[in-house]
Amino acid sequence: MSNIAIVYYSQGGATAMIAHSVAQGVNDAGAHAQLLSIEPHQLIDGQWHDEATLARLANADAIIFGAPAFQGGIAAPFKAFADATIGMWRAGNWRNKVAGGFSFSYRPGDDKRDTLEYFAALAELHGMVWADADADEQELTPRKSVGHRHPGDFPAVAGQGVDGDAAYALDPADVIAGKQYGRNVAALVARLAGEVLESPAVLARRALEAAERRL
Repeated sequence: MSNIAIVYYSQGGATAMIAHSVAQGVNDAGAHAQLLSIEPHQLIDGQWHDEATLARLANADAIIFGAPAFQGGIAAPFKAFADATIGMWRAGNWRNKVAGGFSFSYRPGDDKRDTLEYFAALAELHGMVWADADADEQELTPRKSVGHRHPGDFPAVAGQGVDGDAAYALDPADVIAGKQYGRNVAALVARLAGEVLESPAVLARRALEAAERRL
């Protein structure tokens, strides 16, 4: 079973909601999703520190990045995390892993595009294989940029807020897109590893058969 880490920063909760929808898609595809949140206590004098998180990322088969877009670019806490991965870069710990990303903002401008392009650049720096929105069907070279939910050639998943009384309300289409992206990334990881993922229905049937055998 593939281990797919989702490392994200969420200030108000919306990005975390997308992260959980991506994780659900990963799990639905028969892989294992590991949610890793970038937290304020990990930042000391502006620098990010968490060796346990870095160790989990080094052991993952794929890493999906997530962060909100602030003032036209990547949120500062995520940038601090990214800067702290220089040791991973030197050691080549992320090389050839699958990478992906998702972002959120309330404005429909290009800030999400810039954030997603930053994720793609970070992945390229580490020598990773970037997973587009159509990751389960993509050709691995060259990298293409495809977006479903929002126009403009987003390279992964870009969420946007909707009007309403609830704070950080997500468009339901973004939740669906997050789940699909998680499934697609899991499928790409399996394809690269030569595995065949089973559908959730098949996995449920196997679990039921195993339970019946124990009776």
